[in-house]
Amino acid sequence: MNTKATFLVLCLLPVTLVAQKKYTLHSPNQKLKTEITTGDRLLLSISAGDEEILIPSEIGLRIKDRDAFVRSDVRDVKQKSFTEEVNTPVYKKNAIRKSGNEMIFRFKGDYSLAVRCFDDGVAYRFMTNLNDSVIVEEEVADYKFPTNTVGYAAYTNRQPGDPIEAQYFNSFENTYDIQALPNLDSTRLIFLPFLAKTPAGKNICVLETDLNDYPGMFLLGGANQFNMSGHHAPAPRVIEQGGHNKLQGIVKERHDYIARTSGKRDYPWRIFAVTDRDEELLNNDLAYLLAAPSKIKNQEWIRPGKVAWDWWNAWNLTGVDFVTGVNNRTYEYYIDFASRNGIEYVILDEGWAVNLEADLMQVVPDIDLPALVNYAKQRNVDLILWAGYWAYMRDMEQVTRHYSDMGIKGFKIDFLDRDDQPMINFMWEAARICADNRMLIDFHGCCKPFGLQRTYPNVINFEGVNGLEQLKWKPRDYDQVTYDVTFPFIRMVAGSVDYTQGAMRNGGRYCYQPINDKPMSQGSRCRQLATYVVFESPLNMMCDAPTSYEKEPECTEFIAGIPTVWDETRTLPGEIAKYVSVARRKGSTWYVGALNNWDNRTLHLDLSFLDPGNYRVVIFKDGVNALRSGSDYVKEIITLPANRQLDVNMAPGGGWAAKIVKF
Repeated sequence: MNTKATFLVLCLLPVTLVAQKKYTLHSPNQKLKTEITTGDRLLLSISAGDEEILIPSEIGLRIKDRDAFVRSDVRDVKQKSFTEEVNTPVYKKNAIRKSGNEMIFRFKGDYSLAVRCFDDGVAYRFMTNLNDSVIVEEEVADYKFPTNTVGYAAYTNRQPGDPIEAQYFNSFENTYDIQALPNLDSTRLIFLPFLAKTPAGKNICVLETDLNDYPGMFLLGGANQFNMSGHHAPAPRVIEQGGHNKLQGIVKERHDYIARTSGKRDYPWRIFAVTDRDEELLNNDLAYLLAAPSKIKNQEWIRPGKVAWDWWNAWNLTGVDFVTGVNNRTYEYYIDFASRNGIEYVILDEGWAVNLEADLMQVVPDIDLPALVNYAKQRNVDLILWAGYWAYMRDMEQVTRHYSDMGIKGFKIDFLDRDDQPMINFMWEAARICADNRMLIDFHGCCKPFGLQRTYPNVINFEGVNGLEQLKWKPRDYDQVTYDVTFPFIRMVAGSVDYTQGAMRNGGRYCYQPINDKPMSQGSRCRQLATYVVFESPLNMMCDAPTSYEKEPECTEFIAGIPTVWDETRTLPGEIAKYVSVARRKGSTWYVGALNNWDNRTLHLDLSFLDPGNYRVVIFKDGVNALRSGSDYVKEIITLPANRQLDVNMAPGGGWAAKIVKF
């Protein structure tokens, strides 16, 4: 071999064996333990109580053209305890306070490994202190789980049988394949987060954060093994404009490495979030906590809120005296609706810029943007513009400055569809440029959150979720309902979702059908209401037409009044793929939401965490015919019982939502 390589792991080269040494790190409450074994290979394992939930697994980093071969030649090890306190203005709580223990290993050749152990998870990352730039050929992550572990795998949404190269280009939207690990499809890439459930019922959610100048990680499993192996897209060599309306970057050639990057840097954190109970996953903070601190000193201009959104409902206003579509009269109606209901934003989705030009400076003749901005400003509403990736990427500085000066407040950037190194770098650069111009970003058609939302809180949402838009075209046997009670325990551990809920046409199990221009949801009306509490979305869509909401004033008032960021989150009973419930507080007001799968269910909610006093509860619950007619619901107002206990009945595919106010 002509290429010299530096490893933190042994890779079948003839070298002198090094004696193994084992180091142990405990969580503050002593319930989690991680062991790091050094020697000819670098191994990491995790135990929860008496159960080993991650069997010694090989980890490492391979860097091209380095003279020294580092097995696990430990130069020194430092250990410390720490407590971190983080203010979180755009999050599911207003602050995080978390303690942990850390070991930092320094190896010969200026390589380091940091391992942290918290009460609810373990994380590790590599660091290098090398001169000049380096080429990372691969990162080794061969995670071994106990026999009979079950995986919850979201594959890239390409066709089964597509080669790995084709799978790098995908929208990161799919339902979950729930199988024993050896039965997962070993030919299909799985995108993070990935959940493993051990035979004893422990949850291990695998994810990453502080991903910067580096590709995102996929996993490959199956092949009759209980291993999940890390995999990264090689760095593109040639990218050409193409795809949807010429708005995507199509990789034509790739290098034989995953990243060319600085030699002095920290690599992404690899996180194993660990819980005993499924619902505890809903309140895990490690992805946010371990991300780089905010680069925006003054964050007061970052305004979370609701959006009156046009694309899902296909601009289908009714009872108006003008032809609806991508024109000023239509958007003025959306703005008026938003203003009357205290909705902060209107998005102009695809169609406002000239099609097939990938040029955001060319606006269609029927749209007068300065006039719309002025119209909205007079009504205390702000505008956000949809932007295809290529159209925005080609001239980010000029486009952002131009529309910021006009008064536009953000971009919804779509069709990214990759997470290789250049795409991750684009997302960081877009975040910086928009922050400099006081503009928000909603990344759509993108990978999961990876910590950027803490470093640049103006990145207010990510898609990377199989959201409600799927019901514009999915067949009748498609099961959105089960997905909705699965992804909060997995995908949402990484951060917020641009799910785009709020349908007022609600199809029960037997009457849902895909209608692209007049779409409906699966499940009940109350399910749609409850998603505004259960799903985390600081920029949260109201996907249906304003005239549809105006026919449903009770539901519209309730949805429009629900906050999008919170002071406190409490987990309530939940079971992956069956049901989910959560309570969230803003100021002194609590909201509770619950979603059900296709079973009949009575859920017991213990709200004893509420402060002493009397509480008025506004409840939206499934009507007796909600299974047949999803729009059947009942609104009732009660005084919360003194024992703070409630029994909640949900129809198959149903939901339950409540607002709790002290009096």
